[in-house]
Amino acid sequence: MNAQSGKLADGGRLVVPAAFRKELGIEPGDQVFMEVVDGQLHVWSQKQAIARAQAQVRQLTGGKRSLVDELLAERRAEAERDGDGA
Repeated sequence: MNAQSGKLADGGRLVVPAAFRKELGIEPGDQVFMEVVDGQLHVWSQKQAIARAQAQVRQLTGGKRSLVDELLAERRAEAERDGDGA
């Protein structure tokens, strides 16, 4: 996508052009994440942030472990030890 100019409004508000919002998959009121890298403002959607986190976990686990499955197994074992039977 091509760069576009804009203005910084009162209170530090920056209006994200509609084409950028569409490409990011965000709507007014959505949470976004921001970071300054080498003097540039980077903005990404919550969905993109989740995808980044998932990719980092896959990289750390080698993509061979399901941390969710491990957590569920631990909880079931705890419940059995505690006599809950669930």
